Amino acid sequence: MEIKWTDTDLASGQKRFLCANRFANKWTFKFKFTKRGEWNKDLQPTREMWNHILDGLKRRYQRREIVDEREIDQVVKILAKFPPEDEQPTESETHG
Repeated sequence: MEIKWTDTDLASGQKRFLCANRFANKWTFKFKFTKRGEWNKDLQPTREMWNHILDGLKRRYQRREIVDEREIDQVVKILAKFPPEDEQPTESETHG
């Protein structure tokens, strides 16, 4: 399964293209700054990214698209491990 979206990089202010892949029960994240650029696979997902994934999975589940409840539950458990949002480090703090 693959979910793609765009956001703004907090460190540079640039638009970036994000992609999350789920294969063999493992999620991997990557990004690039140009549409046709090379993917950078060195991305630690933030709470906001996981929330985006959860939202996308729920929408796909409602449309009966290749998503089951186990995938949604997996992301909910991952989100539960994050500290509360007011204690969450900013992206620039996590990337140096």
